[in-house]
Amino acid sequence: MRRRNGNRRTELVLLAAVCAAVLAVAYGLGIFLPAEALEGNFLQAGQPPSLEHFFGTDSLGRDLFWRTLKGLSVSMAVGIAASLVSAGVAVLAGLAAASGSKIADAAVGWLTDLVMSVPHTVLVLLISFALGRGLLGLLAGIAATHWCSLARLVRGEVLKLRACHYVALSRRLGKSGGWILIHHLLPHLLPQLLVGMVLTFPHAILHEASISFLGYGLPPEQPAIGIILSESLRYLSAGMWWPALLPGAALVLLVLLADKLGSCLERLLDPASAQE
Repeated sequence: MRRRNGNRRTELVLLAAVCAAVLAVAYGLGIFLPAEALEGNFLQAGQPPSLEHFFGTDSLGRDLFWRTLKGLSVSMAVGIAASLVSAGVAVLAGLAAASGSKIADAAVGWLTDLVMSVPHTVLVLLISFALGRGLLGLLAGIAATHWCSLARLVRGEVLKLRACHYVALSRRLGKSGGWILIHHLLPHLLPQLLVGMVLTFPHAILHEASISFLGYGLPPEQPAIGIILSESLRYLSAGMWWPALLPGAALVLLVLLADKLGSCLERLLDPASAQE
C-alpha cells in the first residue's frame, strides 16, 4: 500500500511538472517572439493550415500559429497578474473577517455575497467599461470578481487555527498578533493560497478572452486570443474555419493544462491525500 501511494504521488508530481513545463514553454515562446513573426503578407492572406503555416494565415496574411502563441502569452500574463491580485485581496478580506470583529465579519460576508450574486462576466464588463476598458480595466475587473471563494477559505482556516492550542499558548506567552500571523497562520495558509491562485488562473484566462472577444478588454491591435476569435467571425461565411477553430482549441488546451496543474497541486499539498 505504501509503495502504491508513493507511485501515485510520483505520477502526480510528473503530471504537474509536465503541465507546468508546457505552460512555461508556451509563455516563453510568446514573450520572446520577434515582431517580424507577427507581420502580415497580403500575398499569403487566407491560406489554410499547412507545413509552412501550422494554423494557416488570416485575412492580412499573418501567421496564425505565431499570433496564437503571442495571444496565449498575453492571456497568461493577464491571468497571472489577476490571480496574484485576487489572492492578495482574498487574504486581506479573510483575515479581516476572522479578526474577531463581528462588524468586519458581517461587512466582508455581505460584500462577498454581493460580488458572487452577480455573474462574473457581467461584473467584469461593468468594471472594465467604468475604467475606460484597456488592460487596467480588464485586470481590475477580473481581480475584483475572483477573490470571494478564496477569501471564504482563508476565513475558515484562520478561525480553525485560532482555536488551536499552540496559538492560544503563544498568546499567553505574550506573542503579538503579527508574530502569530507570520509563524502560525501563514505557513498553513500558503499552500492553500498557492493552489487557489493556480485554480483561479484558468478562470482569469477565460474571462480575459471573453471580454476581449466582446470588445471591452484589450485593444484591437493586441494579438490576444479573444481578439483573434472576434476577427475570425467575419470570415466564417467565406469558409475560413481555421482562424476560429485552431486558436480556440489552443485556448481550451491551455485552460485544461492550467486546471490540471491546479488539481495536481491541490492533491499533492493536501496531507490527507498522502494516505489515499
